[in-house]
Amino acid sequence: MLIYLNCRPFLKCLLCVILTLLQLNFSLECQRRHKCNSLVQVPWLPGTECVAKYNFQSTNEQDLPFCKGDVLTIIGVTRDPNWYKAKNTVGREGTIPANYVQKREGVKSGGKLSLMPWFHGKITREQAELLLYPPETGLFLARESTNYPGDYTLCVSCDGKVEHYRIIYHNGKLSIDEEEFFQNLMQLVEHYTKDADGLCTRLIKPKLMEGTVAAQDEFSRSGWALNRKELKLIQTIGKGEFGDVMVGDYRGTKVAVKCIKHDATAQAFIAEASVMTQLRHNNLVQLLGVIVEERGSLYIVTEYMAKGSLVDYLRSRGRTVLGGDCLLKFSLDVCEAMEYLEANNFVHRDLAARNVLVSDDNIAKVSDFGLTKEASSTQDTAKLPVKWTSPEALREKRFSTKSDVWSYGILLWEIYSFGRVPYPRIPLKEVVPRVEKGYKMDAPDGCPVVVYDVMKQCWTLDVGLRPSFRMLRDKLSHIRAKELYL
Repeated sequence: MLIYLNCRPFLKCLLCVILTLLQLNFSLECQRRHKCNSLVQVPWLPGTECVAKYNFQSTNEQDLPFCKGDVLTIIGVTRDPNWYKAKNTVGREGTIPANYVQKREGVKSGGKLSLMPWFHGKITREQAELLLYPPETGLFLARESTNYPGDYTLCVSCDGKVEHYRIIYHNGKLSIDEEEFFQNLMQLVEHYTKDADGLCTRLIKPKLMEGTVAAQDEFSRSGWALNRKELKLIQTIGKGEFGDVMVGDYRGTKVAVKCIKHDATAQAFIAEASVMTQLRHNNLVQLLGVIVEERGSLYIVTEYMAKGSLVDYLRSRGRTVLGGDCLLKFSLDVCEAMEYLEANNFVHRDLAARNVLVSDDNIAKVSDFGLTKEASSTQDTAKLPVKWTSPEALREKRFSTKSDVWSYGILLWEIYSFGRVPYPRIPLKEVVPRVEKGYKMDAPDGCPVVVYDVMKQCWTLDVGLRPSFRMLRDKLSHIRAKELYL
């Protein structure tokens, strides 16, 4: 009896703990369901891509579990407007809570995106001090040095005044105290945000240049930022002035990665990535996401194209491997991609076989959107490939879908010549004068007459008389259906 009485407080305490845990579990489940059902929104259309903001564990067979960062595609609505039917990248389907995910949107800030929104360029000491007013300890910006051309200045607000630190550029590196050296401004700023290390204060808050948007923030907001910790770089498959192209693995998926490390180059590639977020077509190389590191590295992650560039593929296989049906299929693949860009008011500006990639299942996809812009804008022609660029684009810097049509005609010639360089045996300086007088390349050996006719239509000097990509696709589809290419 004594033992029983002594145990009563213990049993009472245990019972309280159990009841508390049950209440907590019930409360959490209510919160989870409330969180999932508290948002009423305009329904997303089937085909809409979204990215997970949180982990989600299924509680029944109908739910589709996912992890933060997973990409999901909406395939239908449910009776509850806050739950959707979706599928993941491996094709598994189920219902998902709408506010556990965010809709992936195209990044449209374009030239306003900046890796260094705190860099204000050529401004004076006085202008910098006005920008850092009212005083706020840790508020900072960087500018070009007015007293030492080629160097930079770090301007920091501290205890009611602004300190100006000269950033010395020496042997390709940057330093304030000549003890710590950095590859670029982003690395330098990142270092001093963590530790004052001799400055009057740690860098706390950047003063953004008016009109600029921090690239990392914008890619995160629109659902395109990937986690660097989940990207494994495996092997280099190409090198360029901008950096390396590597094969990688992201969450078990084989990917291609452009690794860009230089400030100015990275800034240009930010613009390319922002264009790619707005484009989705089976014959365009698909962007998977972007990683912007604080230390200045930029990674553009795209789908992996196992067979490399179309021009190399054509040259390495040749006539003995690639028949007329295959050549026409590549031609149609590219044409359908360009018809999509045409319909969405984008001009590629650098269409060529070197900028088309071939997938493992022999699908040709247009890539390299570095020069791609919305129609009607102009472009510096200094770096444009003369043999692929239309006469009016070279002469007047006037680009349009019709200038892409001209380039497409050159690409068709590349396909049917199995990767030869256009205008063979004609010196580069003579190409433009001859073309402007009406010269057209001869048909490649073995090229069907009907396909050569398409090429010549693309090379019409009168821009208004060139066919649209929709018309070209219709012509090529007719040639294929009637087997006129044989």
